[in-house]
Amino acid sequence: MNKQLIHKAIQAVCTKLFDKHKQVEMSFACLLAGGHLLIEDKPGLGKTTLAGAISQVLGLTFKRIQLTSDMLPSDVLGVSIFQPDNADFKFFHGPIFTQLLLADELNRGTPRTQSALLEAMAEQQVSIDGQTHQLPSPFFVIATQNPTDDAGTFPLPDSQLDRFMVSISLGYPSADAEKKLYASEFSTEHKKPLQALISDKQLAHMQSSVTSIHASQEVKDYLHTLIIQTRENKLLVNGLSPRAGLALFRLSQALAYIANRDFVIPEDVKNAFLPIASHRMRSQTTQQSPVSLLTTILNETRIP
Repeated sequence: MNKQLIHKAIQAVCTKLFDKHKQVEMSFACLLAGGHLLIEDKPGLGKTTLAGAISQVLGLTFKRIQLTSDMLPSDVLGVSIFQPDNADFKFFHGPIFTQLLLADELNRGTPRTQSALLEAMAEQQVSIDGQTHQLPSPFFVIATQNPTDDAGTFPLPDSQLDRFMVSISLGYPSADAEKKLYASEFSTEHKKPLQALISDKQLAHMQSSVTSIHASQEVKDYLHTLIIQTRENKLLVNGLSPRAGLALFRLSQALAYIANRDFVIPEDVKNAFLPIASHRMRSQTTQQSPVSLLTTILNETRIP
């Protein structure tokens, strides 16, 4: 029953983003695997629409923050303000205290503000003034990033990028799909919120079920070989970490779950590899991009 619900949720979100079924499915797989999502693309391609639609079909509390160069960490986390009535400080929650947080144009924020998300994304908690505050469950961050050569951007450090399990790019829609945007009935339908299809309890059960999806030793060996290949490739700056390897395993399990299987197949690992690795890798040469090098690794590694 839960697997049918996740398919209905994916189809519902696809009604808001034409021609993007693959990216929507990968976004849900990231959530089911317990990760966070980075969307790297140009403005105006539906990144905010995707985040809002996911929050609606899951019935999650949703907040959006627009990162700018003058934003401070307290604008994200919250602030303690002195209360004269009782001569004590009271903590006022920032927008991060939500189930789904959209950090729009994350790389327009300064490194200091970007780092405000690190503890929250890794530990699902926030520490301020010596006090630890738990975040809601589930807690899912979707961040968007403008192209790094755009004016007014600050490159995300490796530690920040590694907190994101998956990176995707929406890209331009097909010509036929884009023409639907001009229809008069589209604007009316687009404004209607999606119906909540999955409860918090059902989502938690799905996330737990993903971790029990079986993977054979051959599949695990294939996955580990891909990880090792990134470390041995002389054209890549550093290889994938064990944390990235675990993320690849979890995302492969989530893709198997969405495909209504109780076991992982090599194609799940192959489909998960680039979304896991592309934002974590840097190239030693300007002649080949990280994606190009990773694609070569993927194509040259024997599939069991």
